[in-house]
Amino acid sequence: MQNHSRSINTITFALMYLKKGDTIAIVSPARAIEKEKVEPAIRFFENHGLTVLVGENVYNIQNQMAGTDEEKIADIQQFINDPAVRAIVSTRGGYGCVRIIDQLDLAPLAEQKKWFVGYSDVTVFHSHIHQNYGTPTLHSTMPVSISNNPSNEESMSNQSMITSLFGEDLCYKLPNNPLNKEGDASGKLIGGNLSMLYSLCGSASDIDTTDRILFIEDLDEYLYHIDRMMMNLKRTGKLHKLAALIVGGMSDMNDNNIPFGKNAEEIILEYTKDFDYPIYFGFEAGHQKPNKALRFGMDAYIKKNELILPA
Repeated sequence: MQNHSRSINTITFALMYLKKGDTIAIVSPARAIEKEKVEPAIRFFENHGLTVLVGENVYNIQNQMAGTDEEKIADIQQFINDPAVRAIVSTRGGYGCVRIIDQLDLAPLAEQKKWFVGYSDVTVFHSHIHQNYGTPTLHSTMPVSISNNPSNEESMSNQSMITSLFGEDLCYKLPNNPLNKEGDASGKLIGGNLSMLYSLCGSASDIDTTDRILFIEDLDEYLYHIDRMMMNLKRTGKLHKLAALIVGGMSDMNDNNIPFGKNAEEIILEYTKDFDYPIYFGFEAGHQKPNKALRFGMDAYIKKNELILPA
């Protein structure tokens, strides 16, 4: 791997990395989840030398949600405030994070330099924390996807999460794709689920994309809605001054009876064709397997068609 000079912020963020014996906490900020789907993840973390705390309300159910907003907030705030907790891991996505983000005091999380971990709906936390506190977060697999007998791709997802949390350098080969616009770039890596980024536009959780490497992915969306969201990102200037764009899994897309006429990647390319920054499609992260971990809010480099994420 190439050696890169590191900013003061990056050196400071090195204090965030975990070591054996550290404590992490599991919370449910979005959709409900059954206990049996979380237990393999608890064993997985413990096998890597971590102490695991589970929020009192993690397995609560209120319709689709993992309990009431107040119950979710109580769990998350407790672990944000607890200096012994070094990372907070979401059990799953779904929907619900945006309902509670404004009622949480995230300042202690930034001050104590602890990770918030997850993807999909957890993009709300990634964006809000990055924009308001500048603290790194981890876009990665979650307990809902950690099983007792993982496939090779699931094991790759799990290992990349642990590697990220324990502070190892990451280097991923960017996939070959005929739609790619290859090139080198550098900037802080940000992003997440496209639908969530779109829904946060104009809010206190909205992100500044200038000189950033933006990662986007999505699942189970209609193609016309991908078009609508990309139009929004372009109209709001979020595509204009990127350092680079990385497109992850655009999984299980839907079309109408009358076809939209383009797939998700072609739609994305249409809205970025006038810009000269690098664009890479098909990166293995998001709602797919493997789901490679990405440290958001930290320096990243694209060089010789590799994504380099120094610790």
